[in-house]
Amino acid sequence: MREQKIPLAGVIGHPIAHSRSPQLHGHWLRKYAIKGHYIPMDIAPQDLESTIQMLPKMGFVGLNVTLPHKEAVLELADLVTDRAKLIGAANTLIFRKDGKIHADNTDGYGFMQNLLQSAPKWNPRAGPAMVLGAGGAARAVLASFIDIGVPEILLTNRTRERAEQLKADFGDKITVVDWVQAGNAMEGVNAVINTTSLGMVGKPEMRVPLDALAPGMLVSDLVYTPLQTKLLRAATDAGATAVDGLGMLLHQAAPGFERWFKVKPEVDDELRAVVLR
Repeated sequence: MREQKIPLAGVIGHPIAHSRSPQLHGHWLRKYAIKGHYIPMDIAPQDLESTIQMLPKMGFVGLNVTLPHKEAVLELADLVTDRAKLIGAANTLIFRKDGKIHADNTDGYGFMQNLLQSAPKWNPRAGPAMVLGAGGAARAVLASFIDIGVPEILLTNRTRERAEQLKADFGDKITVVDWVQAGNAMEGVNAVINTTSLGMVGKPEMRVPLDALAPGMLVSDLVYTPLQTKLLRAATDAGATAVDGLGMLLHQAAPGFERWFKVKPEVDDELRAVVLR
C-alpha cells in the first residue's frame, strides 16, 4: 500500500518572523485533526524562483506570500486569477498535481468577508465609500468594492499621482480626492476604509480630520497592531460601526487552507483569540 504524503504549506516573506499565519493555520490543522504542517520561511528575493521550483518536490501543496514577494510570484506562476491580475499581486499559491503553479489574491475576499461578518446589516450598495491609501491593499479593497456594487469610491492618497494611477486602472467608479480635502470629503459617505499604515505601531498617527464620521457609517482600518486605532476609536465615539483589520487577515487565509488541506475552515472568536495571543 502506497504511503499517503503529509501535505505541507507555509508562508514566504523577507522578513517573516512577524507573520501570524503560522498560528492561524496551525490552529486550523489542530482543530480539524489534519495531518499536515504549516511553516514560515524567510526567503531572500534572489532565492525566490529556485525556492518555488523546489518546494513542490518536497511535498508542499501551496504557500501564502507576503512582502516583498507578492508581485514577483506572478511572473513565476503558470495560471493567475483575474483578481490577482487586477490587483497586481498574489498572496496565495497552489501547487497543482499536474505541476502547474496557480496564483491567486484573496485579500479582497478577506476584506469583504470581514465587513459582512462584523457588520451584517451594512449595505455596501447604499452609498459611496471612501478609501484612504493607494498601495497594494487599496487595490484589493477597490476590486472587492467594485465587484459587490459600491456605486462610487472616493480615493485619496498622500501622493495624488498614485491615486490617479488606480483610477486609470479601475475606471469611472473612482473619484480622486486631494489628501488635504479627505476630512471634508468624508461627509455623508457610507463607508470609510483606511488602507495606509498610518496609526500602526511605529508609524505616524492619522492626521486626517475625523469630525464627519457619523452614525450609520461603517469604518474599517486594515491596521491591526494596535487593534483599536485612532480612526476606529473616533468611529465608535461618533456612533459609527467600527471594524478592525484582524478579521481580514483571518478570512483571507481561509480559501488557501481549503485548497491545500481540503477542509473549509471556520473564522470564529476562538481563531481571533489564538492569533491575538
